[in-house]
Amino acid sequence: MSEFMDVYTRASKAFRGVTDTTLRRHGLHLGQNLVLAALWEEDGQTPGAIATAVHVTTPTIVKMANRMTAAGLLTRRRDDRDNRLVRLYLTDAGRALREPVEEELRLLEKQLTAGMGEEEIRDLMAALTRIADNAQSLGGDQAEAV
Repeated sequence: MSEFMDVYTRASKAFRGVTDTTLRRHGLHLGQNLVLAALWEEDGQTPGAIATAVHVTTPTIVKMANRMTAAGLLTRRRDDRDNRLVRLYLTDAGRALREPVEEELRLLEKQLTAGMGEEEIRDLMAALTRIADNAQSLGGDQAEAV
């Protein structure tokens, strides 16, 4: 394996691991934070709109929404104008997670970038964005490993 692939894979696995551990403290699974974040910004979105925003397929969001509904974080309601559409809405429990989850993820970000200056972080963000764009152009935009 190339050095790039090795380092990227190791970093990705470590990042997912610590993020998963952080989210589990709040009763969440990795990826559910993305659904919550989308609904914190605009409650009542369709699973398809959320899927587009977080770069996964609609069935992935539907599966997450099923679990999150069972956990009491979301409710589903038919669209008032188009009964074929289902919209996802936060419950009080889902809304209550915003501050603690966002704060803990900010702290995690600080820990992950410890020892890096602002310019290094900007360069890293630019490089990761380019890598993500390149992967997407190769057909990797619907990655299901949220």
